[in-house]
Amino acid sequence: MIAQQKKPTLITHSRRKFLKVLGSVSAMTALPATSFANVHSTKDHSLSLLNLHTGESLDSTFFAEGQYQNTSLQALDYLLRDHRNNQVHQMNTNLLMLLHALQLDFDNKPIHVISGYRSPESNEKLRAKSNKVAKKSYHMKGEAIDIRIPGVPLKTLHKAAIAQRAGGVGIYSKSEFIHLDVGRVRQWGV
Repeated sequence: MIAQQKKPTLITHSRRKFLKVLGSVSAMTALPATSFANVHSTKDHSLSLLNLHTGESLDSTFFAEGQYQNTSLQALDYLLRDHRNNQVHQMNTNLLMLLHALQLDFDNKPIHVISGYRSPESNEKLRAKSNKVAKKSYHMKGEAIDIRIPGVPLKTLHKAAIAQRAGGVGIYSKSEFIHLDVGRVRQWGV
């Protein structure tokens, strides 16, 4: 097994991090009440994921008793690593909350992951093969994921993700997945 990179701690006291968190909280107030309540709820938040490239699956409660669970977050980071080179990156918790909300919409069916974190090297290799890969992809920041849910029509999943108004949502019908990110709210279809 390849050794994992040392990840930054989840708690930091830098001004930049504080401002980023403050901006995220401000942005969350623009979400529909159900999404905002879901993110700040004291209820448990779990995910059931299958990484289609590694075959690994995980059922994990990443938020419980009003706080994030570090061990579960680390397990999710590992599952969502760049499968091309095994680089692990801390995934954005707003993205995990979005996945949780979508999973609830579809009776907690397991989410199949096509791509989570993507290292800059992997992103460049993919960009060389396709003009549909962004130069500054949110995947490289742990803020994007490509998914499908078996038994859920892609267009239905796409509409449900758009309804969350939590970031970018793209549908890739030929490749049978949707892209989610926690950047600005926008949508597209291919």
